[in-house]
Amino acid sequence: MLKIGIVGLPNVGKSTLFNALTKASVPAENYPFCTIDPSVGIVGVPDERLTALAKFSESKQAIPAAIEFVDIAGLVKGAADGEGLGNQFLANIRETDAILQVVRFFDDVNVHHVEGTIEPYKDIEIINLELALADAEQVRKRRDKIASDIKRGSKEAVAEDAALAKLAQGFAEGKLALHAGLLDEEKGLVASLNLLTMKPILYALNRKNGGHNIDELADGRADRAYKLIDALGSRYVFVDAAMERELNDVAEEDRAGFRQELEIFEDGLSLLIRAAYDMLGLISFFTTGHDESRAWTIRRGSTAPVAGAAIHNDFLDKFIRAEVIEWRKLLDAGSYAAAREKGLLRTEGKEYVVADGDVIIFLHG
Repeated sequence: MLKIGIVGLPNVGKSTLFNALTKASVPAENYPFCTIDPSVGIVGVPDERLTALAKFSESKQAIPAAIEFVDIAGLVKGAADGEGLGNQFLANIRETDAILQVVRFFDDVNVHHVEGTIEPYKDIEIINLELALADAEQVRKRRDKIASDIKRGSKEAVAEDAALAKLAQGFAEGKLALHAGLLDEEKGLVASLNLLTMKPILYALNRKNGGHNIDELADGRADRAYKLIDALGSRYVFVDAAMERELNDVAEEDRAGFRQELEIFEDGLSLLIRAAYDMLGLISFFTTGHDESRAWTIRRGSTAPVAGAAIHNDFLDKFIRAEVIEWRKLLDAGSYAAAREKGLLRTEGKEYVVADGDVIIFLHG
């Protein structure tokens, strides 16, 4: 299961966003270090295709793809040196596949900001610096550990140290591990370090309904943040964490009306999750039947046997063939039988690359 760590400075909306995503009840008070232990929530990925397929098959249940979100206490300047319980929480981030960095994007004198002033690009720089400093320390320790192996002439240790040296140089130049210029084989050599800044980062720019949002003030702060995120090769999404949290308490059938009334026309949480999928190169395929319809997460470019392994390992080792149809074509056909008659249901072999939205029946030995 995909695992994403939610990080940011204290009081920027991390726990509020976590609550909105998971409908869980973790502390989200207006003071630093309210979140002492990481909270974990499993979030179903919203997908209208799954809903349509479940209705089509009259499924007893619909099981969405899932993401595990980890809410990690606010980091502050000096976290890599242990400030604000920093080391403890940085260790928690290492266990995630990606990082969702929440950035405050509104002015409000009633909401404390740990740095005193609201300058989003500086907030991003503080968090990224702490992540990079923690990684630099990991690299230093690893180089010390393999020094004796290098002296003994270990080719593996020499190759690893060369990759570590590249990382150390990159950190010295203020770069994240992602931008240190490592080749794919070098990334493999240092993968066991699980470096924080080797993980993709998605930035959630947290706005406030009815507030003084920075992107609307046109005072240069928003542009500086966009420019930095672009330079980092990352992407951002806007979200109103507090409003999304409040909408969780509104009956599902009434949410659209509330969004229209508040002039919030897009589901910020769905946008965020889709952006995370895109960033990580993930897609969904489906299985559907009377018992259940289900969405499965795989990496873009996966072949049919690899996709089948998401369901059961036997589908990888004993794969024979797969029957494949695009989800909308199945719905339009009205039934599997009609889809077969029209030649819409294809038989694919081991080399078939699964497309986003495929509905698949796997056959194995």
